[in-house]
Amino acid sequence: MIGRITGRILEKAMDLVLIDVSGVAYEIEIPHTTYYRLNEINSDVTLHTHMVVREDAQLLYGFFTQRERELFRLLIKVNKVGPKVAVAILSSVETDRFVQCIRDKDTNTLNAIPGVGKVMAERLIVEMGNKLPQWESELPPSSLVNVRRDVLADAESALVGLGFKPQEATRALAQVKAPGDEVETLIKQALKALA
Repeated sequence: MIGRITGRILEKAMDLVLIDVSGVAYEIEIPHTTYYRLNEINSDVTLHTHMVVREDAQLLYGFFTQRERELFRLLIKVNKVGPKVAVAILSSVETDRFVQCIRDKDTNTLNAIPGVGKVMAERLIVEMGNKLPQWESELPPSSLVNVRRDVLADAESALVGLGFKPQEATRALAQVKAPGDEVETLIKQALKALA
């Protein structure tokens, strides 16, 4: 198992990065949350990795933080959630936001993630509910989450009104660091992520 890779970025795309490690280039599939944290080509990077070996392929998935990799590993243990769906989930929502969705049984946000329908959203809530208790203690209280959820919902509606697809809006809002409580500020930051 390859658990971590440190090397030089040769190429990068939204869902893939090529890293040179002492002359060997590793092709690593990544979620969008990792892509947005990568430096420029020819800079050094360390990714936490998870290797999947199948009959027809050996795939390497990379994550900027151990926490993302840990969530990925928990997700692929859920019935009917493979690596592709797990990466789609991590591409659409930050880890803390996902944990909040599970804690608050927020099927609407989960259902908006590409590849996750209503049935899978409910399955995620049921199967992940008892796997994330240690993460929940690090989250803000539910009352603050509800305020932020209203702000996020308003911002998402505004972005959709501007012509963006719901998935694009959700993904852009997930990239916003320190979202705050003002819809206008959140929309401006999301538009920068979409640019």
